[in-house]
Amino acid sequence: MNKIVSKEQFSANVTKLVVEAPLIAKARRAGHFVIVRCGEKGERIPLTIADSDVQQGTITLVIQAVGESTKKICALNPGDYLTDVVGPLGQATHIQQYGTVLCCGGGVGVAPLLPIIRAMKAAGNRVVSVLAGRSKDLIILEKEVRESSDDVIIMTDDGSYGKQGLVTAGVEEVIKREKVDYCVTIGPAIMMKFVAKLTKEYNVPTEASLNAIMVDGTGMCGACRVTVGGKTRFVCVEGPEFDAHQIDFDELMMRLKGAQ
Repeated sequence: MNKIVSKEQFSANVTKLVVEAPLIAKARRAGHFVIVRCGEKGERIPLTIADSDVQQGTITLVIQAVGESTKKICALNPGDYLTDVVGPLGQATHIQQYGTVLCCGGGVGVAPLLPIIRAMKAAGNRVVSVLAGRSKDLIILEKEVRESSDDVIIMTDDGSYGKQGLVTAGVEEVIKREKVDYCVTIGPAIMMKFVAKLTKEYNVPTEASLNAIMVDGTGMCGACRVTVGGKTRFVCVEGPEFDAHQIDFDELMMRLKGAQ
């Protein structure tokens, strides 16, 4: 049982929870995720760790309420408990000094992107972040992203904040004005597909963090399988990050759609 310490509502369907998990807080690295369960019969939900506080023994999770299980988690309040929080799972992000790193996130994808932004900046990179959402109220963690970025571009579909347009418009703006050595993208599969297509045209190495279907999170069930470079890979143990130019995004989106 893991106690919820605090709760913040980002928007109607997006909630931030700070949860007691001292061992996970100590061990986690950028890119790691946890499997969360609410209730003895609750569904296992994979959530990337957005932040941690080793001193307080807590981790931060950002959850989008899209189904019964995530709605149940988002309805919890400080003092309530999650039945299980297992992790850290997956492979940590490979962090090194690339030069200029472009980090682009869409919607709740900004939450798992934040620790990567911080780690890339700490490694001595110039970090340019592009945040995207359908509207202003769906842009999350902007303050935290700005604190670890050399430049931030905001894109909204409806033009209610920042610049109007898709995330790819912001990405291309950066690539055209300066040399980008590496790109990291996290968000909806369709967004990552087109970011990868664009960066491939400009020969910018790109990594994408995948939101595949998961059940056990240990590679046993095979539910999270994806095709990368023509080979079957398992997101939970070999990912969640892969070379975006090698991912079969159409297959990924088809499997995600089938799960809805």
